[in-house]
Amino acid sequence: MTTATDELIRNPKKFFIGGEWMDPSANSTFNIVSPTSEESFLVVAEAQEADMHRAIAAARDAFDNGPWPRMSHAERAGYLLQIAKRLEERNADFAQTWTSQIGIPVGLSSAMLGGMSYPFRYYAGLADSFEWVERHEAHFSAGSAMALIAHEPVGVVGAIVPWNAPGVLLSWKSAPALIAGCTMVLKNSPQTPGEGLLFAEICEEVGLPKGVVNVVTAEREVSELLVRDPRVDKITFTGSTAAGKKIASLCGERIARCTLELGGKSAGVILDDYDVELAAQSIASTAQIMCGQVCSSLTRIVVSRHRHDALVDALSAQFQGIKVGDPMDRSTQMGPLAMAQQRDRVEGYIEKGKAEGAKVATGGRRPSHLNRGFFIEPTVFAEVDNNMTIAREEIFGPVVSVIPVDNEAEAVRVANDTVFGLNATVFTNDADRALAVARELRSGTVGHNTWRTDMSVTFGGFKQSGIGREGGVEGLRPFLESKAIILNGTPTGY
Repeated sequence: MTTATDELIRNPKKFFIGGEWMDPSANSTFNIVSPTSEESFLVVAEAQEADMHRAIAAARDAFDNGPWPRMSHAERAGYLLQIAKRLEERNADFAQTWTSQIGIPVGLSSAMLGGMSYPFRYYAGLADSFEWVERHEAHFSAGSAMALIAHEPVGVVGAIVPWNAPGVLLSWKSAPALIAGCTMVLKNSPQTPGEGLLFAEICEEVGLPKGVVNVVTAEREVSELLVRDPRVDKITFTGSTAAGKKIASLCGERIARCTLELGGKSAGVILDDYDVELAAQSIASTAQIMCGQVCSSLTRIVVSRHRHDALVDALSAQFQGIKVGDPMDRSTQMGPLAMAQQRDRVEGYIEKGKAEGAKVATGGRRPSHLNRGFFIEPTVFAEVDNNMTIAREEIFGPVVSVIPVDNEAEAVRVANDTVFGLNATVFTNDADRALAVARELRSGTVGHNTWRTDMSVTFGGFKQSGIGREGGVEGLRPFLESKAIILNGTPTGY
């Protein structure tokens, strides 16, 4: 089936390498299937070893010999602002592509992708405000008058984006890398390559110097070449914890820098002073986002035992009210899961939950009114023990587990009893209590009374949820190396 998405992407069967659209080295392709219709709508080129090597070589040459790292930060900021403008102008194209690929409702995709330009404008603004060269006193160097710490680009960056939110995440990876002066190989997910190809078109349109951004789509074996290659100085990866462990081990073999944003099993801790109906409304309104395929989604809801049943009833009522259907219909609140294998995965976890003794309060099946597409009902499990599989492993679907506890201390212990530490929320009417509990939670982000993440501040995880941070000033630093320069005299301007 042909859709308008074919018309949006100009070069689906080519790679953007060295500032040009290049033919692939082989005829291998990826067939992108609509999660709503289960029909093919886009075919893109699959990178082979030769293609990846070409992309890395182009990025390396652009860093070692090209103008980009040698420009002023203000000059680079000019390009970032042009990219931001084009992203805003093509918002509808990115939104339609995202909806076509993973089934996120089109109204939500347009709103969320409206933020794609923000990282480029934000990091462009740091060209003048960030202290790229700091002056310090050198206390232990004989005869020296002063010292400088220069923050310089880390080099060639391999950016690996996930299938669930490629447009948003490629922006938060690309913008800080580019303002720092790095060059890049952007590796698209085979399931959702569209946004990366659209981004490559924008890089070409704004005249980004050749080789600064290179875009390919590859499976894991070829993607691993990007991680292993000594010409690549840093890897920034968002994806599963299992894949992140592999990447970390490969980077460790050659002491390559890496930033890893990985999985989560985030807890919503409902304190006794907070209304369960309000909590249920908040949890339901965010659990439906991207059909629960969000690493930071609140999937473990921790509540006092005497309020467990009331919360389960409230959550069930809210989940039953979520309109599941065609993501191109603007009245739809939740679309399908992204792929057949993802629905199989979610259904497998639902069966494990039942087998281990948890109770399905609502959902747990394919919607009866939808006879095609990878749909699943929003699901609430009751009477969940934190040792059950559904409370330990990341499901990546619209499934929440309600876990009863005896008191606040146990609630904090259960929330922390996980290998992950990406996100959490404290539900309470008392801001002081919220802060006190938040400080006890081993989590990269803690929200108050609703699911919150804000990459304009910073984002990342504790424990097996990752290494490093993205977003904000903290998200710039991983793309920089700090160089100490100790001088006998004071240079002009310092």
